[in-house]
Amino acid sequence: MASAFAQPLSRFAGIAALMSVSSLASAIEYNLPVGVTQLSRETFDLHMLIFWICVVIGALVFGVMGYSLFAHRKSRGAEPAHFHHSTGVEIAWTTVPFIILIAMAIPAAKLLIKMEDTTNSDLVVKVTGFQWGWHYEYLDNGVQHYSMLDARSNAARQKNSGIDVNEIEHYLRDVDKPLVLPTGKKVKFLITSIDVIHSWWVPELGGKKDANPGAVNQMWAEIDEEGRYDGKCTELCGKDHGYMPIVVQAVSPAAFDKYIKNAQAEAGIKAPSVAVAQ
Repeated sequence: MASAFAQPLSRFAGIAALMSVSSLASAIEYNLPVGVTQLSRETFDLHMLIFWICVVIGALVFGVMGYSLFAHRKSRGAEPAHFHHSTGVEIAWTTVPFIILIAMAIPAAKLLIKMEDTTNSDLVVKVTGFQWGWHYEYLDNGVQHYSMLDARSNAARQKNSGIDVNEIEHYLRDVDKPLVLPTGKKVKFLITSIDVIHSWWVPELGGKKDANPGAVNQMWAEIDEEGRYDGKCTELCGKDHGYMPIVVQAVSPAAFDKYIKNAQAEAGIKAPSVAVAQ
């Protein structure tokens, strides 16, 4: 009889262990990405600082509440105190939160000011959202291109397409032409729209800005590592809102200069490019 239950129990234990590991991995992914820019790392550090401050406050508050409910319950003969107010307690619960808020506001304000400082940029890229894709223009070099959902994803997403989306790498997250940027250079983005409100967001770059028609918002990033970084529009902009991904391809400054020269040659641009490699 024992052996009859051993196998199901062992299977259950294995499934439970797998679920716990999977849950842990999923839980880790719920946090903010550390990112590949100084801004994204500072944002992550600030996020974790505020998080742990909130954890400590929550533990203290609920700890005191739990102790009070347990130690002063009626079954132990506790009698309610008879008082109307305590000046000292009222001063404390006003002063302490005020100090905590100021302590949190100082680093937050410094980071916000730094995020808005787009001066001394090495490269300027105009990002224009439209239904449903992006237009990128390198204002220093005259190069521009559209970026939309890649053809394979677009075909697979159609009703009754018969295409297995599991066989498509980066399904609904790939584009026909990514935005190529150099590493180690401060890139200023001018973000706008030609129709409705969109929002340009690449988590690993540490920033997000709305693309508003008739207005230009600014942000900047300095990417430290080469690689591919995915993003998306985060403003509900119409029926195909979910089909306008963003892909940033970060390359070395030398590779970026080569990319710009090739793009200029293809477009027939004779003006010299503004090199970013040093």
